[in-house]
Amino acid sequence: MKNELIIKKAPTNSFSIKARLKSFQFALSGLNSFFSTQHNAIIHLIMTVVAFSAAVLYNVTKAEAIGIALAIGFVWMAELFNTAIERLADLVSKDHHPEIKFIKDVSAAGVLLSAIAAVITGAIIFLPKLF
Repeated sequence: MKNELIIKKAPTNSFSIKARLKSFQFALSGLNSFFSTQHNAIIHLIMTVVAFSAAVLYNVTKAEAIGIALAIGFVWMAELFNTAIERLADLVSKDHHPEIKFIKDVSAAGVLLSAIAAVITGAIIFLPKLF
Protein backbone atom coordinates (compact mmCIF):
# COMPACT_ATOMS: atom_id res chain seq x y z
CA MET A 1 0.00 0.00 0.00
CA LYS A 2 2.87 2.33 -0.83
CA ASN A 3 1.83 5.92 -1.56
CA GLU A 4 -1.83 5.24 -0.83
CA LEU A 5 -3.86 8.33 -0.11
CA ILE A 6 -7.01 8.33 1.96
CA ILE A 7 -9.47 11.00 0.94
CA LYS A 8 -12.20 11.82 3.40
CA LYS A 9 -15.46 13.28 2.20
CA ALA A 10 -16.05 16.77 3.57
CA PRO A 11 -19.03 17.06 5.89
CA THR A 12 -22.01 18.92 4.47
CA ASN A 13 -22.77 21.16 7.43
CA SER A 14 -24.67 24.42 7.18
CA PHE A 15 -22.91 27.78 7.16
CA SER A 16 -21.04 28.60 10.34
CA ILE A 17 -19.04 31.69 11.29
CA LYS A 18 -16.87 29.49 13.50
CA ALA A 19 -16.07 27.21 10.55
CA ARG A 20 -15.25 30.20 8.32
CA LEU A 21 -12.89 31.59 10.97
CA LYS A 22 -11.28 28.15 11.21
CA SER A 23 -10.65 28.23 7.45
CA PHE A 24 -8.70 31.48 7.92
CA GLN A 25 -6.67 29.72 10.59
CA PHE A 26 -5.81 26.97 8.09
CA ALA A 27 -4.80 29.56 5.48
CA LEU A 28 -2.59 31.40 7.96
CA SER A 29 -1.03 28.08 8.96
CA GLY A 30 -0.30 27.46 5.27
CA LEU A 31 1.39 30.85 4.95
CA ASN A 32 3.45 30.14 8.05
CA SER A 33 4.53 26.77 6.61
CA PHE A 34 5.31 28.41 3.28
CA PHE A 35 7.51 31.12 4.81
CA SER A 36 9.29 28.70 7.12
CA THR A 37 10.17 26.20 4.38
CA GLN A 38 10.53 28.09 1.09
CA HIS A 39 13.64 30.18 0.50
CA ASN A 40 12.09 31.89 -2.53
CA ALA A 41 9.48 33.39 -0.22
CA ILE A 42 12.13 35.71 1.23
CA ILE A 43 13.07 36.90 -2.27
CA HIS A 44 9.41 37.54 -3.08
CA LEU A 45 8.92 39.35 0.22
CA ILE A 46 11.92 41.62 -0.41
CA MET A 47 10.71 42.41 -3.92
CA THR A 48 7.22 43.11 -2.59
CA VAL A 49 8.60 45.60 -0.07
CA VAL A 50 10.77 47.22 -2.78
CA ALA A 51 7.81 47.55 -5.16
CA PHE A 52 5.46 49.01 -2.56
CA SER A 53 8.18 51.36 -1.30
CA ALA A 54 8.85 52.55 -4.85
CA ALA A 55 5.11 53.05 -5.35
CA VAL A 56 5.01 55.34 -2.31
CA LEU A 57 8.27 57.11 -3.22
CA TYR A 58 7.19 57.82 -6.80
CA ASN A 59 3.60 58.67 -5.84
CA VAL A 60 1.99 56.27 -8.31
CA THR A 61 -1.59 56.76 -9.42
CA LYS A 62 -4.42 54.65 -8.08
CA ALA A 63 -4.54 52.67 -11.34
CA GLU A 64 -0.78 52.06 -11.21
CA ALA A 65 -1.05 50.94 -7.58
CA ILE A 66 -3.76 48.47 -8.58
CA GLY A 67 -1.51 47.14 -11.36
CA ILE A 68 1.40 46.73 -8.95
CA ALA A 69 -0.78 45.01 -6.33
CA LEU A 70 -2.26 42.62 -8.92
CA ALA A 71 1.16 41.77 -10.37
CA ILE A 72 2.57 41.09 -6.90
CA GLY A 73 -0.47 39.05 -5.90
CA PHE A 74 -0.19 37.03 -9.10
CA VAL A 75 3.44 36.13 -8.35
CA TRP A 76 2.61 35.17 -4.74
CA MET A 77 -0.30 32.98 -5.85
CA ALA A 78 1.84 31.29 -8.51
CA GLU A 79 4.58 30.57 -5.96
CA LEU A 80 2.11 29.20 -3.42
CA PHE A 81 0.43 26.96 -6.00
CA ASN A 82 3.82 25.82 -7.29
CA THR A 83 4.89 24.89 -3.78
CA ALA A 84 1.68 22.94 -3.20
CA ILE A 85 2.00 21.13 -6.54
CA GLU A 86 5.64 20.22 -5.87
CA ARG A 87 4.83 18.90 -2.38
CA LEU A 88 1.92 16.87 -3.73
CA ALA A 89 4.13 15.45 -6.50
CA ASP A 90 6.75 14.47 -3.91
CA LEU A 91 4.04 12.78 -1.86
CA VAL A 92 2.94 10.76 -4.88
CA SER A 93 6.48 9.55 -5.62
CA LYS A 94 9.96 10.38 -4.36
CA ASP A 95 11.42 8.38 -7.24
CA HIS A 96 12.45 10.10 -10.48
CA HIS A 97 9.47 9.97 -12.80
CA PRO A 98 9.30 11.78 -16.16
CA GLU A 99 5.65 12.82 -15.68
CA ILE A 100 6.28 14.23 -12.21
CA LYS A 101 9.32 16.10 -13.59
CA PHE A 102 7.09 17.53 -16.30
CA ILE A 103 4.46 18.62 -13.74
CA LYS A 104 7.07 20.26 -11.52
CA ASP A 105 8.80 21.97 -14.45
CA VAL A 106 5.53 23.34 -15.83
CA SER A 107 4.50 24.53 -12.37
CA ALA A 108 7.83 26.31 -11.95
CA ALA A 109 7.42 27.84 -15.41
CA GLY A 110 4.14 29.34 -14.21
CA VAL A 111 6.02 31.13 -11.43
CA LEU A 112 8.65 32.31 -13.88
CA LEU A 113 6.05 33.72 -16.28
CA SER A 114 4.20 35.48 -13.47
CA ALA A 115 7.47 37.03 -12.30
CA ILE A 116 8.31 38.17 -15.84
CA ALA A 117 4.84 39.74 -16.14
CA ALA A 118 5.39 41.51 -12.81
CA VAL A 119 8.76 42.87 -13.96
CA ILE A 120 7.19 44.12 -17.20
CA THR A 121 4.38 45.75 -15.21
CA GLY A 122 6.93 47.40 -12.94
CA ALA A 123 8.98 48.59 -15.92
CA ILE A 124 5.92 50.12 -17.59
CA ILE A 125 5.01 51.96 -14.40
CA PHE A 126 8.42 52.95 -13.00
CA LEU A 127 10.73 53.52 -15.99
CA PRO A 128 8.91 56.68 -17.15
CA LYS A 129 9.14 58.03 -13.59
CA LEU A 130 12.90 57.40 -13.50
CA PHE A 131 13.75 59.02 -16.84
